[in-house]
Amino acid sequence: MNLIDDTPLVWVENQHKDTQAARAAVNHLLPDGITAEARAFHAQMPGFEMTPLKRLNQLASRLGLGGIWVKDEAARMRLNAFKALGGSFAIYRFICQKVGRPRLSFAELMSDEIRAAVGDITFTSATDGNHGKGLAWAARKLGFPCVIYVHKLTSAARIDAIAEFGAEERVVNGNYDDAVRQCEQDARANGWQVVSDTSWPGYEDIPMAVMQGYTTLLGETQEQLAAQGIVKPTHIFLQAGVGAFAAAMIAFYEKLFGTDAPIAVVVEPRAAGCLYHSLQVGDGQPHSVTGDLNTIMAGLACGEPSPLAWQILWNCADFIVTAPDYVAAKGMRMYGVPLRGDPYVISGESGAVTLGALAFIMQYEGASELRERLQLDENSRVLLINTEGNTDPDYFRNVVWDGVLPVPEAYRWQL
Repeated sequence: MNLIDDTPLVWVENQHKDTQAARAAVNHLLPDGITAEARAFHAQMPGFEMTPLKRLNQLASRLGLGGIWVKDEAARMRLNAFKALGGSFAIYRFICQKVGRPRLSFAELMSDEIRAAVGDITFTSATDGNHGKGLAWAARKLGFPCVIYVHKLTSAARIDAIAEFGAEERVVNGNYDDAVRQCEQDARANGWQVVSDTSWPGYEDIPMAVMQGYTTLLGETQEQLAAQGIVKPTHIFLQAGVGAFAAAMIAFYEKLFGTDAPIAVVVEPRAAGCLYHSLQVGDGQPHSVTGDLNTIMAGLACGEPSPLAWQILWNCADFIVTAPDYVAAKGMRMYGVPLRGDPYVISGESGAVTLGALAFIMQYEGASELRERLQLDENSRVLLINTEGNTDPDYFRNVVWDGVLPVPEAYRWQL
């Protein structure tokens, strides 16, 4: 393993932020009132509840920070991930447009009148697991068929979780990006409707609605922080695959606070660092990385950035960091075995990488420059989002129980 693959954190600072372009991109993605609309829609869904915001006071003190808060999306509608927020809202917006109505209640969506007006529609998407499960769940709730494409490295546990909601599943002999292309091709041939959080030329409205749906979780977070007397975090760490989730979260805070938004750190797998690569190229365009993209962070194993998301990240993200798998594994163990007095968090591989990265930034000697550039200190209030729980039980046990992917000895320290 060469140095750049083994090093805990490889990072790049965004020198291209443009306030005027950022405002235009954010307003394009999040027109006034859209988060409130998404929250109102989600609140009507069966089983919907606000997810907890957990505070890790003891860990914050140990790392020399003012506070660490974790929005725990493992509790979202018993789906073990936040993704249903995006897929369900995208279907809702699609149906509203289809029937020519600006708004619909959940009861109206389920009505015979609306179903007749919509006609026969099959929803489809490619997934690494969580998005497909969320879309299958939403399609079943609304009574529509669903076809989900997975790639050859998708675990059996994640495939089975999708099947529980009645979707037809198709395995593509390639990586996630190959599955996206196959899904789009088959959808055109069969007249299906793709619901994806990644965009491409001519396909932007639905990915935009997916990203808008994601902002429900930060609307909740701001209420929860306000109840503790906190106006906003100083920093937010966000995991990324195609970049849609990270871009939506960053856009939410840019919309709310403008140039006073939290410092945004985007973390992606070393094996699938397409956003890092794009920022390194520095021409303002998204650039792909290729290969199997083999990483334990299955939900982030994406080699092609979403152009829609990249518009936000290019103009608004502060830093992009790549991390090897052992950083995510360490984050899983830190969440699952907390310091005394802190709540535990059940976090999967993609959910935990931001905590692992934060810990390395604060305590790894080689990250001192990044720590200083981020201005992380005893006054910092850091927000993390646990995007998934235990979505692959066998591998989860391998990491948390058996210590798979330990931190290399050269980078260990005693917390």
